[in-house]
Amino acid sequence: MQKKSGVDIELGNQSSEIAYGYAIKTFPNRQGKQGAIGSKTNGGFSNLLHFGNQRIGIGSDGIGTKAEIAERTGIYHTLGFDLVAMVADDLVAVGFEPTNLSNVIDVDFLNPTIIEALMQGLHKACNIAGITITGGEIAELGNRVGGYGDDMHFNWSATAIGVLPDILKESIDGSNVKPGQKVFTLRTRGFRSNGFSSVRRILQENFGDLWHNEPYDEYHTWGEIVLNPSLIYSPIINELIQSGIELTGIAHITGGGIFDNFRRVLKVNNVGATLDNLYEPLPFMKKVQEIGNVSNEDAYLWWNMGNGMLFIADEKYEKDILERAKQMLYECRVAGVITRENTIEINFPTFQLNKNY
Repeated sequence: MQKKSGVDIELGNQSSEIAYGYAIKTFPNRQGKQGAIGSKTNGGFSNLLHFGNQRIGIGSDGIGTKAEIAERTGIYHTLGFDLVAMVADDLVAVGFEPTNLSNVIDVDFLNPTIIEALMQGLHKACNIAGITITGGEIAELGNRVGGYGDDMHFNWSATAIGVLPDILKESIDGSNVKPGQKVFTLRTRGFRSNGFSSVRRILQENFGDLWHNEPYDEYHTWGEIVLNPSLIYSPIINELIQSGIELTGIAHITGGGIFDNFRRVLKVNNVGATLDNLYEPLPFMKKVQEIGNVSNEDAYLWWNMGNGMLFIADEKYEKDILERAKQMLYECRVAGVITRENTIEINFPTFQLNKNY
C-alpha cells in the first residue's frame, strides 16, 4: 500500500532486504580472489572490497523524482550536485574517499542542451568532491521514460567507487561506537535528493499543477526553492579522517530520515542516541510540513529535516572537528550523545520523538 509520503518506506525496506539477500548469495563467488567482500555490517551505505592491498568501496544511487523539478523549472545545472552527493556521501559514510564515477542517463529523446547542463553540473560537483568521471551511458528509451512537460524526460543514476585511506585499518561500520561518545551533525540546505514524492504531492495539493511557479518569497518560486542543490559532505569527512580524528560511525541521512539511517550505525553495537541539539529544519521545510499537515514523526522519517549527515567521535575530538568544519565552510555542531538503550530520541523544546529498533 502506498503511504501518504508517496512511497511505502516499509515496503521499500522489505524490497531492499530481498535484493540484498540475493546479493549476499553471490559474495562467495569472489572469496579468496580479487574483489572479495570485506566488512558488510553497515547496512547498505557501501561495502568493502579487497583488491590485493587496495581496499575499494562501491555504491550506486540516483536523483529520484527531483528530476521532475528540473523539468518543471528548466533548471538542470544543479542536479549534478545531487547525484554526486548521493553516491559520494554513501561511500564516505563507511570511510571511503570517493575517486571515480560512472553515470547513466535514461531519456525518452535527446536534447543536447539539457545534456550539457546536466554534465556541466556534474563536472563542477565532481571537482568539489575530487572525483573523476570515468564512464557513462546515455540511453534513448522512448516512451519507457516519462515526466513533466514536452521537453526531454530523464532518469539519472550513478555508481561511484572509492578507496579506504591508509590511515584506516578497517572501514567505519559502527563497531567502535560506545555510550558516551558525541554525535555531530552537518547542516543541510534543503531536501537533498530524497522525499520528493511527498514534497511534490503536498505542493500540488496546495497550489495546483503549476505549483512550481507559485511564489515562495519575493525572490524565489516554490520550484526554485525546493531544487536547492545538495551539499556534498565527503570533503569534510575525508578531511577529518585524514587528520587522524577517529570517527566511529557515520550516517548519510537520505530516504528514511534520521531514524532509518542512523539506526544502521547504532544497531551494530546495540546502542542508542539522544539527540537534543539537532539543526532546526529550514524555513521552507517547515512550510512544506505545515501546509501538508505532516506530523513531526512522519517528517523525521521522510526527510532529513535540516541534518544531512550524522557522525560519532570521542569528546576529545570535539574542538578539532568543529574548527575544521568551520574552516571548510560547513555548519557543524554537537547534536547529542550515544546511550546504552537501543532507542533514538529526538528532543526539541516543543516536541520529543523516540523510536526503538
